[in-house]
Amino acid sequence: MAHSYTPGLRVAKRTVIQKDRILPLKGEVVKKVGEIISRDEIVAKTDLPGNISTMNIVNLLGIQADEIGQFMKKNVGDSFEKNEIIAENKSFIKWFSTQIKAPIKGSIESVSNVTGQVLLRQPPLPIEVQSYINGKVIEVVPNEGVIIETVCSFIQGIFGIGGETWGTLKFAVTSSDEELDVSKITSEYKDCVIVGGAFADYNAIQKAIEVGVKGIIVGGIKDEDLRKLLGYDLGVAITGSENIGITVVLTEGFGKMNMAKRTWNCLKDRENSTASISGATQIRAGVIRPEIIIPYDDADLDHSAMEEREAKPVVIGNSVRIIRQPYFGKIGEVTELPSALCAIESETHARVLMVKFDDGEIVTIPRANIELIEE
Repeated sequence: MAHSYTPGLRVAKRTVIQKDRILPLKGEVVKKVGEIISRDEIVAKTDLPGNISTMNIVNLLGIQADEIGQFMKKNVGDSFEKNEIIAENKSFIKWFSTQIKAPIKGSIESVSNVTGQVLLRQPPLPIEVQSYINGKVIEVVPNEGVIIETVCSFIQGIFGIGGETWGTLKFAVTSSDEELDVSKITSEYKDCVIVGGAFADYNAIQKAIEVGVKGIIVGGIKDEDLRKLLGYDLGVAITGSENIGITVVLTEGFGKMNMAKRTWNCLKDRENSTASISGATQIRAGVIRPEIIIPYDDADLDHSAMEEREAKPVVIGNSVRIIRQPYFGKIGEVTELPSALCAIESETHARVLMVKFDDGEIVTIPRANIELIEE
């Protein structure tokens, strides 16, 4: 029987995952191997160097560059407050003196007696990495961060926007084919992650932001609503850094798309648990999927074992999702895996498979146009 190896879109009710929690530059790791930590704990921290600004002191004081050292009130490495005097050209007549005040708070980075330029560096920006999930530290990466292991329900989405957040998982609709509209968004969902069925429109997402909802998990949204939310066309950029006040994870795609039953049931089983979600998506090389992680806080983390994660072949009977038009987002079962190359619409030849949808329709799909839905 012919096999096709393809990346899997995971929907697992109970599994073991590991998450890297790494600083963007070297710093201090504050957790140790073996510690059980909660999602809001800091695991590593560092300082991001502040921005640099330039002042031409010699022009401001009317002096020669090689004389600048005589007029500086602050030396390299000295800190200062905003509007504090950093250089001064004194005169016998007091009111003729010229004082140069710092336009920002910071420190003196360098003083050049060649150009007369003084570089001012703003204060460092503290960067802290939180755990994001409840779990156990199984490895420390020196000066960078930690690796956390947890037993959880784990679901990967198709697309998302917004960064990492968490909240109590609540259902705002009663079925996987129901739409999430404004009337269903109430103040009871403040600080929650809500599940919205098949579709959420722009007005519903805006209402959720106003109410203080942390995240929305939904089958699909319109691409024009996405543009309205962001204020620009996203294109093929990496998502996850959007600051719109909410994180949105699409489990199926764009448009009204019923949430897959397996995904719906997995989420329903964990209702009222705390879910950590991320909308970060990258669809180019080095694929990043939006994710939903719902730890089992009563799991025995001391005896959890990381499962083997290898590429699995598609076989007859597998559930797959179509990732290209005209069947984009539809889920079906593999019924045949022809070994011979077949002609496709682009007038090229490719390996294909036969997929049967819930309504009984059977279609031929290029193997590159599907994702395996893994347990």
